[in-house]
Amino acid sequence: MVQTGSPNTRVSTPYTGSQTGAAAAFAVITCLFFAWGFITALNDPLVAAVKGIFTLSRVEAQLVAFAFFIAYGLMSFPAAGLIARLRPMAAILCALGMMVVGCATMLVAANLAIFPLVLLGLFVLASGITVLQVAANPLVAALGDPSRSHFRLTLSQTFNSFGTFLAPILGAHLFLKGLEVQEGAAVTEEVRARALGGIDTAYVWLLGMILALGLFLWLNRKVVNGALPPYEAAPRKSVIALAKEALSSPWALGGALAIFLYVGAEVSIGTQMTAFLNDPGIWGRSDAAFSVPFLGWVMGSDGVPGVSVEEAGKAVAFYWGGAMVGRAIGSVLLARFSAPKLLAGFAAIAALLCLYIAGVGGVGAGFVALAIGLFNSIMFPVIFTITLERSGASEEATSGLLCTAIIGGAFVPLLVGKISELTSYHAALVVPAACYVLICLFALRARKAMVGK
Repeated sequence: MVQTGSPNTRVSTPYTGSQTGAAAAFAVITCLFFAWGFITALNDPLVAAVKGIFTLSRVEAQLVAFAFFIAYGLMSFPAAGLIARLRPMAAILCALGMMVVGCATMLVAANLAIFPLVLLGLFVLASGITVLQVAANPLVAALGDPSRSHFRLTLSQTFNSFGTFLAPILGAHLFLKGLEVQEGAAVTEEVRARALGGIDTAYVWLLGMILALGLFLWLNRKVVNGALPPYEAAPRKSVIALAKEALSSPWALGGALAIFLYVGAEVSIGTQMTAFLNDPGIWGRSDAAFSVPFLGWVMGSDGVPGVSVEEAGKAVAFYWGGAMVGRAIGSVLLARFSAPKLLAGFAAIAALLCLYIAGVGGVGAGFVALAIGLFNSIMFPVIFTITLERSGASEEATSGLLCTAIIGGAFVPLLVGKISELTSYHAALVVPAACYVLICLFALRARKAMVGK
């Protein structure tokens, strides 16, 4: 999610390039944020879909998140090494090529109905996204005044969130029609075939979108390269050297832990949200959600009392939509308040919301769960930039470690899935609550370090 160096490592000097060129390059790179947000959020309805299609347990269904996010742990430092040898745009185009292969694998998996092949396709797709993130986040930070890096990255993440808002609606429509995900429910061959056909359709469109985006970036590569700060030749660093350098910095380690916890909490809530809302103890037997004007319209009641899996899947868009709104608001707030202070406040509120859901449950818990997205909003970009500012390691080493820490999205959902099997969907939110408390402590520590300067 950041740019790593290259035989051409970025010189840490004030930005002096053309403001017009920087704005155009920023717009081009922001398209990438939308694309990977859409693809990542498509995993939420996919988790529910494979649970019904392949008759999986809650933990087994979370292997979708595991296969996707484990790629960050395995590929982030190799991605940093790749970018250290290429200009950023060349690495981004390579990443899009990997994503094309991943989508093609998903098409084969959907047509053959092989779950392990689904996991392989997701891993390859996420590997490409990992390279994109390692390259794109620091590019956004570099394209303009350094003092405005928090603002630019948060604004780009707003477009990322727009992609995450649209994906659950489309995915639920294509994957979840007629499916049942509650334990013991039967799925007919007709419904199963329709869900697999929906997965096929979705990844055909994604394949076309990635190819079109690759062409667009290729045509605009000079705009981006021309807007970057000066580069100068620098020694190449091996993956092992980058890892050792990052691990030597306490702030890089602390930031990596915060990213691990944040992504783990966000993904575990998002991937279980469909089944959570469909649960009889939340919205499964209630029509309350349909009385909320825009929410009810997006969910599209089928006339049957209670919230179906498809309707619940569409409601997940509001979890991610909250992040989109929160990032837009956060872009303004970050111009007035310090980044660590804002992060501490948002993390504390998210923890309290999770504890309310875990302790109370009921219909109201469904609305509270959707609201958590609003407070997730600024966490990733702010943790990222706070860490880059304080890390004693180089930008490429720190970036590699931070992107590796996104592996939290692989492991925390498995833990939440297991706890939900032993207790309930809503009680399992004690795990994300604990994650947010630790993020709050990280932010408070960062604030003290800033004041002490």
